[in-house]
Amino acid sequence: MDIRCGFCVPIFAAAGQWRFRTPNYDALDVTETMAMAVEADALGYDSLWVADHLQLGKDQAIMEGWTTMAALAGMTERAKLGLIHGANSLRHAAVTARAAMTLDQISNGRLIYFLAPNAGENEQRAYGVDWPEAEEERVAQMVEALELSIALWTAEGVVDYEGRFYQLSAATCNPSPVQKPHPPIWIDASRPDMYAACARFAQGWNATPIGLEQLDERLVGLQAACDEIGRSFDEIELSYETQILIAPDKAGVRALLQKLVDKGSGEDLREDMRAFLSGESDVAPEELAKTFLIGTPDEIEAQMQVYIDRGISHFMLWFMDAPERGGLRLFAEEVLPRFR
Repeated sequence: MDIRCGFCVPIFAAAGQWRFRTPNYDALDVTETMAMAVEADALGYDSLWVADHLQLGKDQAIMEGWTTMAALAGMTERAKLGLIHGANSLRHAAVTARAAMTLDQISNGRLIYFLAPNAGENEQRAYGVDWPEAEEERVAQMVEALELSIALWTAEGVVDYEGRFYQLSAATCNPSPVQKPHPPIWIDASRPDMYAACARFAQGWNATPIGLEQLDERLVGLQAACDEIGRSFDEIELSYETQILIAPDKAGVRALLQKLVDKGSGEDLREDMRAFLSGESDVAPEELAKTFLIGTPDEIEAQMQVYIDRGISHFMLWFMDAPERGGLRLFAEEVLPRFR
């Protein structure tokens, strides 16, 4: 199996806001953020991922997703580019489809079109963006967005579309995307209507950090949705978004983890965390090991293999030591080659 690994670009600051959650910026540094992404591309990471929010993290400071990707398209050479859970409801779907076409053109066919129904309720309300209360409505709106986007990307002439949420009249989207018939569509599906959308439209599926039992349940749900419409489950690229803490040895892992604890919100530490940090135990704390990748290169490889055995072939990695680049470089040097 061809294993791909992507770098989640830290376009917001979250140091100490949520324990062990990245990015660990004390304050967002746009120049440093872009430099990290450029280095990740040079190091051989397969994809670069940008969050899609209007307000997030420390001081609600975050870079806008589409413009960040456009800048990265001109600063990088090989990595695929995508939004992490691109929020459909933040923009009119047809305008987003044109932005996607443009990005696919200027990046020479490197866009992954990862779409989700919405961003956060508070940020959408703060910006005056409509917020349908029912999640089913937000999913239905996303489905229409995918229908009209594919129509725009693949049409040889004008597009008319009459839906509940969107209406187009003699719309065009020229030139068409570089990738044919269109950029790969990814969906994060964890409920029946999202499984159905993924089976119908997507070339990729994503899971955020969850335990293996939940992951297995979601894969079963996606398989059932594919079976229902007669689509091969194997056609869909399976991806896993997670956080990673990697160091050359246990002492290094402990040192990095201690830095995160020191930046934390002051919560009491669990006993297994105390034991690991003190050196009494070499077993990684459960609150991290259950859903994240943590350890030496050999340990990270073994942990990834558990997901690979379930069909995961694309890892989207938030480096917990960012904005430091030790983890980014060590993973590229010691782990990436093992899956090439």
